[in-house]
Amino acid sequence: MSEVFEGYERQYCELSANLSRKCNSASAITDSEQKKQKFSEINSGIDEADVLIRKMDLEARSLQPGVKASLLAKLREYKADLNRLKKEFKRISSPNAHDELLESGIADIHSVSAEQRDRLSMSVERLNQSSERIKESRRTVLETEELGISILEDLHQQRQTLLHAHNKLYDVDSAIDKSKKVLTTMSRRITKNKWIVISIIVALVLAIILILYYKISHG
Repeated sequence: MSEVFEGYERQYCELSANLSRKCNSASAITDSEQKKQKFSEINSGIDEADVLIRKMDLEARSLQPGVKASLLAKLREYKADLNRLKKEFKRISSPNAHDELLESGIADIHSVSAEQRDRLSMSVERLNQSSERIKESRRTVLETEELGISILEDLHQQRQTLLHAHNKLYDVDSAIDKSKKVLTTMSRRITKNKWIVISIIVALVLAIILILYYKISHG
């Protein structure tokens, strides 16, 4: 369901109910100036209702086929309702409307009143249905918002965990680098000490050889 369509629908139902009341009250007005003013208000309301019908039609036709079909079916009911309002207004605003009302008798008055009550009841029911759909949409939005907040909190906690792990890895990497430097230094020292020991051994061997040679040559 389109929220835009529902907004137009709610406005139309309220306007239709208001126009029905005005048409009903206009029939009982005897003062010509007051009746003229009331007719002007009704005429403006009907024009406004026409605009709302066109807006609903455009909105319905812009939606997906499944939604579009149900809205257009509902729109046909509103168009029929508006046509009844127009006929009612035309009837009460015609020059002979007063005489026609007198001739129509009490039965017609009751019939018109019953029709207006039915139309008003239908408008109120549609308003209630629209209100329920809006409440349901708001409830769904709130639930979605709460779910989104929960997901964001989880993501934030996961990000903090990843940052903590990254810092630990950085510390481990730094410790490994330091260990490598220490091992490299130790290796160099070991190599250096090894060459020193070898040099000492060579020197001792040469000294022993020289001593032996000296003893042999002077023996």
